[in-house]
Amino acid sequence: PPGAALSGEREHGTLEHLLVMPVTPTEIMLSKIWSMGLVVLLATGMSLVFVVHRALNVPTQGSSLLFLAGAALHLFATTSMGIFLATLARSMPQFGMLLILVLLPMQMLSGGSTPRESMPLAVQYIMNFAPTTHFVQIGQAILYRGAGMEVVWKYFIGLFGLGRALFLLSRPPFRPSVN
Repeated sequence: PPGAALSGEREHGTLEHLLVMPVTPTEIMLSKIWSMGLVVLLATGMSLVFVVHRALNVPTQGSSLLFLAGAALHLFATTSMGIFLATLARSMPQFGMLLILVLLPMQMLSGGSTPRESMPLAVQYIMNFAPTTHFVQIGQAILYRGAGMEVVWKYFIGLFGLGRALFLLSRPPFRPSVN
């Protein structure tokens, strides 16, 4: 993931080399996000076509392109979160511990494993600030119920807002570190 790459570059001292190049921190962050994001997006699309549709012969109701657009926004938000966590951690082990503390609860409480309606209202409210919650709702609405943009637009806006906020929060600490 991009966060692990950033953490590793900080440990090896190559982050400072990147920051003195004629590129901005924003360009470095975007290159890390989209280099990994495009690979995962391509794998998602191929899995949807070759595994879900062809190998398993599972029908989906909605637009695959709309789902992939939601997946792209989800990748932007989650990789921005990974970069943000990497700016908080000073080493790869710290980054790994942060990932465990953040990603496990986020996955468990997103609504993909257990229905959100069965969770306490406080947890449901807090999980609105997790990108995975919005992506699960996008996936279920599009692929299961055939929903279009008129139904999922608010989840798209939520994902974009979360991704942008995490991206902007990552920028100030994206500076050379002194160990």
